Amino acid sequence: MARSSSAGFDRHITIFSPEGKLYQVEYAFKAINQGGITSAAVKGHDTAVVVTQKKIPDKLIDSSAVKNLHVVEQGIGCMMTGMPADCRSQMTRARYEAANWHYKFGYKIPIDQLAKRIADINQVYTQNAEMRPLGCAMVLIGFDDEGQPRVYRTDPAGFYSSFKGTGVGVKQQECNAYFEKRNTKLASMSYMETVQVAIKCLSSVLSADFKPTDIEVGVVTAANKEFRMLSEEEIDQYLTSIAELD
Repeated sequence: MARSSSAGFDRHITIFSPEGKLYQVEYAFKAINQGGITSAAVKGHDTAVVVTQKKIPDKLIDSSAVKNLHVVEQGIGCMMTGMPADCRSQMTRARYEAANWHYKFGYKIPIDQLAKRIADINQVYTQNAEMRPLGCAMVLIGFDDEGQPRVYRTDPAGFYSSFKGTGVGVKQQECNAYFEKRNTKLASMSYMETVQVAIKCLSSVLSADFKPTDIEVGVVTAANKEFRMLSEEEIDQYLTSIAELD
């Protein structure tokens, strides 16, 4: 007997509703949007870029203490979007998994294996009543074993995949639509074009003109495969070049 409401089925993470839904997992996806942040990631010919809003929740908080971009390992960077405490916990777990892999096997963890491991952990959280899904999404960028740039996204349900371009957060659908329109051009973009497209995507979907302090940008390139975050001066240069193109 089907019911139209979630009556009682949203109280337990391990119980399916008659419609085949796990409401607590769906609520975890909604929790990602609680911070009001939108993020985007895209890869070009020899570059992968992540860009996210930088919002300071309290005027008394030191702005340098608020970060959504992190180094997981030397050649892998992650962008966290969602509830800050959950983001910090998952980022720390990713660093542990990367270090543990290196200790066991003697070489750095491939980016696809790290994404798979984080997704596997997230999926286990949807099976156990004593756990709850984390209200955050992780985007990983780096280079694979064949020297190609990669963008991976994991979510609270345990799904992960490689993307050409993807959005996370409040305006996720709008970011995805922006990249879909440019799908055929993404693979041939240079480093500068990739950074510009990522920033323009966020600016377009949010209908905002950014200042260097409003966003964070992280990149990995074929010339320098170490993940690094652009300084405010570098971001300002890209914002200026985008304004000149428009």
